[in-house]
Amino acid sequence: MPELPEVEAIAEALRPLVEGEKIVRGRVIHAVAVQPSPGEQKRGAAERFVRRVRGEMVRVVGRRGKYLILELEHGILVLHFRFDGQLIWFDSRKISGHVDVAFETRRGTLGYVDPRHLGRAQWASSREDVPGMRGLGVEPLSREFTTVRLAELLKSSRQPLKLFLLDQRKVAGIGNIYSSESMWRARLDPRRRTHRLSPEETQRLYKSIVDVLHRALECCRKPAPNFRDPTWWFRGLERILRVYDREGEKCRGCGDKVRRIEQGGRSTYFCAQCQK
Repeated sequence: MPELPEVEAIAEALRPLVEGEKIVRGRVIHAVAVQPSPGEQKRGAAERFVRRVRGEMVRVVGRRGKYLILELEHGILVLHFRFDGQLIWFDSRKISGHVDVAFETRRGTLGYVDPRHLGRAQWASSREDVPGMRGLGVEPLSREFTTVRLAELLKSSRQPLKLFLLDQRKVAGIGNIYSSESMWRARLDPRRRTHRLSPEETQRLYKSIVDVLHRALECCRKPAPNFRDPTWWFRGLERILRVYDREGEKCRGCGDKVRRIEQGGRSTYFCAQCQK
C-alpha cells in the first residue's frame, strides 16, 4: 500500500502535468471506483462526479496522510490508492488498458487505475467534508511533529506501539512498512504499550520515524514516478528495508532471524534480539 513517501512522490511528479490544466472531461469506466460525495447516496455517484469535475482547473496538487488531493476551482478531487491503485498518463485523449477513472485535459489524459477496485476517487467540497481526512493526525514530516508532540500522543494512548503508529488519527501517513522499519531503527518492541515509553525511547522513536520517511521519500524520488509507463512502480525500496517482509531472514543489525507476528490483522516484522 502506498504510504506517505510514495504518495508525496506521486504528488511531486504529477504537478508539472496537471497544475493549471482544465479538466475538459471526466470519464468513469468502472463506477465502483467512485466514492459518493459526503452525505450523498451511492446511486448516481459516478454521474455527479463527472459533472462536478468537468471544466474545473486543477489549482494545486497536494497530499494529506495517504490521500492525494487535487484542489480544483470548486471543491477537491481526492484519490486514495489502498493496496494497488496508481496513476497512468496518456499523451492524448485515447486511453488503453485497465483504467477506472479518466480525466481529460488539453495536454493529455490522467487515468486512475486499480485492478482490484479497492481504491477510490471522490469529489468533495473541502478537506473538512471528507470523514477520513477530517480526523487525520499530525503529519510526521511537518514542523508540528516534534518530540514533545509525539510524547503527548504516546502518553495519552494505551495501544501497543505498532497499532499506535498505524492509527491515522495519531500520526498521518505511516502504514505497515514504515511502522515496522521505524520501530526496528528505534530498537523498540512493537508490543510495548505506548504510555510506558521513556523520554529517551520517545526521542529515538521520533528520530527513527523522520529518518525512515525521509530516506524512503528520497528512494521514491529516484527515479521519479513515470506515469507514461503503465508498468511503473517504485523500484529500489526493498534495498532500504531492514525487517519488513523479511521473515526468517537475518536481521541486518544483529544477525538473528526476523520474526513476523499479527497485530490488528496486519503483519508486523521485528527482531526480538534488537527490539526491547
